[in-house]
Amino acid sequence: MVGMTTRREGPAGPRRARPQGKRERFRRGPPRGEGDDRVVLYGWHPVMQALANEGRSLHRLLATENALARLTEAVGSLRVVPELVRPSAINALLGPDAVHQGLYLEADALPAPDLDALPDDALLLALDQITDPHNVGAIVRTAAAFGVAGIVTTARHSPNATGVMAKSASGGLEHVPLVIVRNLAEALIELGERGFTRIGLDSEAETSLDAVGPKRPAVIVLGAEGKGLRQRTRETCDVLARIDFTGEIRSLNVSNAAAIALYALRPRA
Repeated sequence: MVGMTTRREGPAGPRRARPQGKRERFRRGPPRGEGDDRVVLYGWHPVMQALANEGRSLHRLLATENALARLTEAVGSLRVVPELVRPSAINALLGPDAVHQGLYLEADALPAPDLDALPDDALLLALDQITDPHNVGAIVRTAAAFGVAGIVTTARHSPNATGVMAKSASGGLEHVPLVIVRNLAEALIELGERGFTRIGLDSEAETSLDAVGPKRPAVIVLGAEGKGLRQRTRETCDVLARIDFTGEIRSLNVSNAAAIALYALRPRA
């Protein structure tokens, strides 16, 4: 499963905190196995945003002493009793390459809304088999910055909203829901029937993105790097648009392309 981390026991276990002033309880014990609907989040922004999201059910928080002090100052009262641990304990769970910044959280996955639950005037993104969790996470972060109402993606050929993807999203998952559909083309057809303008990004398109202009409701359709949009996905778009470049490089990382498209199609003041 893409983006998930494999748990293993490490020699360094949780240790009891010795806080100054008011005494706080800390749970102890080895990591528990995840349930089917449980995800792992780590790093400052993903954990902080999840703790601030009342709609996210929390199960277990591991934190180093410095990270816990910073987190308590930023969030205030925590919704889950933390375990105070050394960094090595989190390394043992995530692996030494994970940039966890002293924070590890087990939580329930956020509920995925149905397609018909999205607002009729929404701006959406649709991902056509974009599988790299770093790219998807960066797209989620950008979508949160531009007020995107949801990201439509398929159950297959897409990463899970946990681990690496959540870290790359930098807390954006708490603000932009992932709408999981069985078939992307059929979902785009349904959105078209509801009045959404379907704008597919294509580097070879005849129409410039600048010529499309702001539209609502709308869905911007992004294809995987290298492959681009699949043929059936292209056929469901109302317009294919290109990003105009002035330099020698004529292509961008898909997350960068998403940011440019969202900026270009934003409502003008």
